[in-house]
Amino acid sequence: MSNESRPVRPKPTIVLVHGAWADASSWNRVTERLQREGYTVLAPANPLRGMTSDGAYMASVLAGVPGPIVLVAHSYGGAVITNAATGNPNVKALVYVAAFIPDAGETAADLLKFPGSLIVVPPSPEATVTARPFPGGLDFYVDAGPFREIFAADLPAEETALMAAAQRPLAAAAFTDASGPPAWKTIPSWALVATQDNTIGTANTRFMANRAAPSHTVEVAAAHAVLLSQPQAVVDLIEEAVRDS
Repeated sequence: MSNESRPVRPKPTIVLVHGAWADASSWNRVTERLQREGYTVLAPANPLRGMTSDGAYMASVLAGVPGPIVLVAHSYGGAVITNAATGNPNVKALVYVAAFIPDAGETAADLLKFPGSLIVVPPSPEATVTARPFPGGLDFYVDAGPFREIFAADLPAEETALMAAAQRPLAAAAFTDASGPPAWKTIPSWALVATQDNTIGTANTRFMANRAAPSHTVEVAAAHAVLLSQPQAVVDLIEEAVRDS
């Protein structure tokens, strides 16, 4: 078949879902690279209120995106897309970036079962996060002192100080909500494991990635915020998912 007669596949929309203690701007270094390659990119705000409500919210966002979608998530965002993409035929690939990949019935607390995460919640005397009440619940913030070691040890201290100051809190329900039927059982998935992940823990992310049996897993020598420290590695995996899904 000649090049002239070969059909041209439209580029999918890349939807980027951020995780806890961050906002959509955490994807900026990935977004700018994808946009240079001609992709339409959407980076919606993740409410960070709990897997159930966040998954429903993100499902409503995806329902308004026409055509094929490659859905990408970092950190807690992985739990959100696992729920949000289920049953959506437009989602052609899932890309998990240092992310939770829960199975049905699991909570985020369940998945922090291997050593490696430095997230310790109150009332433990070793707590690394602070709980602050809001009407109807509790918000967790990572303490400024350990923030860099936990979240982004491979970024400059000046940058992580700004990140700590501007972090969006994660509601306690995000740790306790049980995940629903996982989208990764029906949608091809890719995974990136950060080998210096002190937020979820490298052993945790590796276990979840292997269990999901993704089409491809890569390991990158980076801290949890690999989308900021090594954005090209993230873009390379996204483009692999685009090609192969």
